[in-house]
Amino acid sequence: MVALLMVLIEALLSGLLEYMDSMLLNLVPMAFYADEFLDQMLGRAVISDLFDILFYFGVSLIILKFIKKGFDTYILWIDGDADTDPILFLTYLVKALVVAISFPTLYGWMATIVQDLTDKLLNIISRGVTADFSVIVVGIISGGIVPGIIGLIFFGCLLFLYIKFLQTGLEILVLRLGIPLACVGLVDSDQGVFKTYMQKFFQAMITVMLQIALLKLGIALVMNGHLIWATATILMAIRTPKFLQEFIILAGGQGGVMGKAYQATRLVQMFRGVMR
Repeated sequence: MVALLMVLIEALLSGLLEYMDSMLLNLVPMAFYADEFLDQMLGRAVISDLFDILFYFGVSLIILKFIKKGFDTYILWIDGDADTDPILFLTYLVKALVVAISFPTLYGWMATIVQDLTDKLLNIISRGVTADFSVIVVGIISGGIVPGIIGLIFFGCLLFLYIKFLQTGLEILVLRLGIPLACVGLVDSDQGVFKTYMQKFFQAMITVMLQIALLKLGIALVMNGHLIWATATILMAIRTPKFLQEFIILAGGQGGVMGKAYQATRLVQMFRGVMR
């Protein structure tokens, strides 16, 4: 029975070897520039066209909201304070337009900074360590049934982490697409949903950096024979978004049910702000 189970584990691990090497290639660019990979896989510039459509749509909403809010405030006197300096109100419009127009450039700078920081972390973690998954599998199989089961869990978590990593890359892409719409909130004095939107954006980027670092650390640990520590590291990498959410999104002691209610309220405010 044990021998049959070991044969099954070896077959599963050997099958995973076909994907392991490709999984570690271009992780950072795949997360920060998922649109380029999607356009390449689709064979046409679908995502690039979506960027253009949503940009013009968002700019149009910014201008329309500025006109409507100005009319309600200074003509009808039904919204805001009519004694507010119109120049201040105009600065909200300029700020919203500047952020919407310049965000692709600002995002490029931010992605470069995070990528450089991630590369430095990876150089420190993987210094002197060469990932050879075939050697890892041979070492796991030769260790017996217990290391075999733990090794299967490790590689299963590694594959699941890669899928979650792709999901985070798609989240960043969706957030980038929606930036012109989020900038509509900047027309309001309280910035609308823009502040919460950017918090989610930074959470996703920090998640990418930490998950890649923990992934490399787990591989370095398993290469040095610490399989249990490596599995714990990969599990921590999977939990990273939830771990960061407690500090970035739910600041000010809002956790549990209250935190979920807060996020739901902000989401409703986003749509109401866009439609208003």
